[in-house]
Amino acid sequence: MENKRDDLKKRAAERAVEFVRGGQLVGLGTGSTTLFALQALGTKVREGMKITGVPTSKHTETIAREFGIPLTDLNQVEKLDIVIDGADEVDNDFNMIKGGGGALTREKLVAISANLRVNVVDEEKLVSRLGKGFAVPVEVLPFAWSLSARLLKELGCDPKLREKDGKIFATDNDNYILDCKFDGIEDAAELEKSIKLVPGVLECGLFVGICDVIIVGFDDRAEVRYRK
Repeated sequence: MENKRDDLKKRAAERAVEFVRGGQLVGLGTGSTTLFALQALGTKVREGMKITGVPTSKHTETIAREFGIPLTDLNQVEKLDIVIDGADEVDNDFNMIKGGGGALTREKLVAISANLRVNVVDEEKLVSRLGKGFAVPVEVLPFAWSLSARLLKELGCDPKLREKDGKIFATDNDNYILDCKFDGIEDAAELEKSIKLVPGVLECGLFVGICDVIIVGFDDRAEVRYRK
């Protein structure tokens, strides 16, 4: 099953890379789907395409360098031409939950800096309502993460401190993540605002109004969908 999903991701990611033009500044997302986009971009660079990437995580930075993609950072540029990233859930209005890989803060900063935001998913990531299957990651300060958790719980979620390999997971920004499980999300925009007002919260994994193109990998095709 996993190999099948990888095939869908690869098909969609390679279609996304077709949006990239020579000379562009390209935001490079984080996650398993984006890995296939990095591979395809690396091939284009070896074939002579001139691009410069802005990675959204240390992991992406390492992989991009291995593929020979020249890099810069967000402080050195005013705008990006395009960003290619994945998503954990996408609804019919192109609102998303992201942050399964822990890079949500950098991913959001790169996304809002780009003229064109392209997100790549397999068909299982499409949902009619966000939050039924996937928790909303929230990056919080370690100093008072338990206080932030109690305040987030008042918004109607069940927050869990993310762990990995038996240890508390730390982001590239040296913060913690609370995975906040809601029983479905009625209004993603309002919930995003409410979460970000909680003391100790740095960013949340609700991405509202910052996706222009969704590319969906199906068994027989990669389907391009544009936000209305």
